[in-house]
Amino acid sequence: MAGTDSGLLAPTWAGTPVARAVEDEAWLRAMVDVEGALARAQARLGVIPAAAAEAISAVDAGRIDLVELAERSRAAANPVVAFVPALTALLPEEAREYVHRGSTSQDILDSATMLVVKRALGLLVPDLRRVAAALAGLAERHRDTVMAGRTLGQHAVPITFGLKVATWLQLVLDALDRIKALVLPAELGGAAGTLAAYVEYAKLSGVDGGVELIEPFAEELGLAVPVLPWHTARTPLVDVAGALQIVTGALGKIALDVQVLSRTEIGELAEPAAEGRGASSAMPQKRNPVLATLIVSAARQLPALVSVLAQAMVAEDERPAGAWHAEWQPLREALRLAGGAAHTAAELVEGLEVFPERMASTVDVLGGAIVSERLNVALAPVLGKAAAKKVLGAATAEAARSGRPLREVLAEQVEVDLPLDDLLDPARYLGAAGALVDRVLARYRLST
Repeated sequence: MAGTDSGLLAPTWAGTPVARAVEDEAWLRAMVDVEGALARAQARLGVIPAAAAEAISAVDAGRIDLVELAERSRAAANPVVAFVPALTALLPEEAREYVHRGSTSQDILDSATMLVVKRALGLLVPDLRRVAAALAGLAERHRDTVMAGRTLGQHAVPITFGLKVATWLQLVLDALDRIKALVLPAELGGAAGTLAAYVEYAKLSGVDGGVELIEPFAEELGLAVPVLPWHTARTPLVDVAGALQIVTGALGKIALDVQVLSRTEIGELAEPAAEGRGASSAMPQKRNPVLATLIVSAARQLPALVSVLAQAMVAEDERPAGAWHAEWQPLREALRLAGGAAHTAAELVEGLEVFPERMASTVDVLGGAIVSERLNVALAPVLGKAAAKKVLGAATAEAARSGRPLREVLAEQVEVDLPLDDLLDPARYLGAAGALVDRVLARYRLST
């Protein structure tokens, strides 16, 4: 008996809505749906009887032994060859002749794949919108909350937490745009992409059923109408994979920032608390950033999965041996990880704890050195740009060594009539941070 793929080693998606949307049962249901759609489309053209199409469409996928089907699929290297007789056996005698008429395995599985992708994205997109809404609220509330900007792991210049969140929001909106732009086509080509068998079966009924079949078939599935069969033109799947990587990359950036800012010695953010969340098996004091960890793990896995799908574009002849087959599991895992990450990210950002007081104290940790860029601009007209930078370098180093305020050290090293209290105020050196936040919020409002 086959074991269970419950997500024991994949906690990012285990128990999330996407897990059910892409499980083996979901793919089997989609294959049944595709065979039903093909039959209904052929019935619309008069190729097969309407009663047969109704019977095929009414089959309960749950009546097919999934484990047996999976094991029998090894004989043909794809599940459709074993699936068709299993489906046929569930039909009344008078409908059996009309199953899979003119079709080929790749037509069925590619179309089923697009159905599964569409259904999975239908769960992922609402979660991404939840993330965007929560981030928009955070950006607006913290538009002017001062914090330390960091570059290469070190304090740089003051920024606002609102600007950091606006950057997160920009990424999520980018991801939503990529998903919205996806085209999910049905697949219909026959054995080598000529529709030949579809045409011949249509002729038996005295009707046209070649290219004429493509549009009603896609309509029955709710998928886009393809221009040509895409058996070896795999743009649709690579586009999906690329969009999923943008999703997890965007969410991974957010999660990584949360991990950094929730470190014990920083403490500017904290994940939402829940019973048992973040516990350590050994250290009672720990509150680990587990939501962020789940998201980051997904973001680190997606690029490798996408690379497999990209390599599968290099497919020989009219139907490849191995390239098509290599796509299925990486795509499923990419959908799982992206959907799980989006669901987890919604929980993370909706309950994210922000500590402005801690942010303010962190800004002052170097005694004013965080605004040395501003001081350099102010001193340059007096001392010259190079000399000003040299003076400030020495002053900030002395302030860091001695623990004395930069204002005090600077006053000893250079005699200038400048408003140092004003120049050393981080809140007065935020550039256009507020206006930039407003620009992203405006984009968000236009997208909703």
